Amino acid sequence: MNEPALPDDRPNLATLAFAFGLVAFESVGGGLAAWTQRMIVEERRWLSEEEYLSASTICGILPGANQVNMAVFVGTRYRGLAGAAAAVVGLVAGPGIVVLLLGALYLRFRDVPTLRHVLSGMSCAAAGLSLSVAWRQGIHVLIKPAPIALAAATFAFSVVWHLPLWVTVATLAPVGFSWAWRAQAARAAARP
Repeated sequence: MNEPALPDDRPNLATLAFAFGLVAFESVGGGLAAWTQRMIVEERRWLSEEEYLSASTICGILPGANQVNMAVFVGTRYRGLAGAAAAVVGLVAGPGIVVLLLGALYLRFRDVPTLRHVLSGMSCAAAGLSLSVAWRQGIHVLIKPAPIALAAATFAFSVVWHLPLWVTVATLAPVGFSWAWRAQAARAAARP
C-alpha cells in the first residue's frame, strides 16, 4: 500500500514570483535590500537570519544585481531552476514595465520643480532604508572583535583608500573565511 504524500511546504512557483514581485513594488524609491530581508526572513521565514546573512554576502560578491542574485538563490533552493526563473521574473518583470512608463513620463516632465523635490525625498528615504539594513545585519554580526575588525578594514579599503571591490574582496575574504571556519570549528567542538 502506498504511503500518503507528505504536504509540500515549499513555496510554489507562483508564490515565489508573487513574493518577489511584491517586494519589488514595495521598494519604490529604494531600499530593495531592506524589503527583501523583511520578506525572506521575517514574513515568509524562507531563510533564518544567519542563512540570509550568508546568502546576502555571497550574492553581494557575485557579479550582477545583489537582489536578483538573492532571488536566484531563494528560488533555486525551493524549486530549482524553475524557482530561480519565477523569482527573477517576479522581481523584474512588473517593475521593468513600470520603469519604462515612468521613464517616458520623466522625459516629458523632467523640468518641473515639484518632480525634482519628490525625487530628492525618495532618495533620502532609500538611503535611510539602506542604513536600516546595515543596522539590522550589523547587530547580528558585529558582536565579536574579528567581524568588527573586518568591517573596519572593509570601510577603510573602500571609503578611505578608494580601492576597487575586487581588491577588497581578494584581500579580506581569506581573512573572513579563516575566521568563520575557526569560529564554526570552535562551536562544533563545544557541542556535547
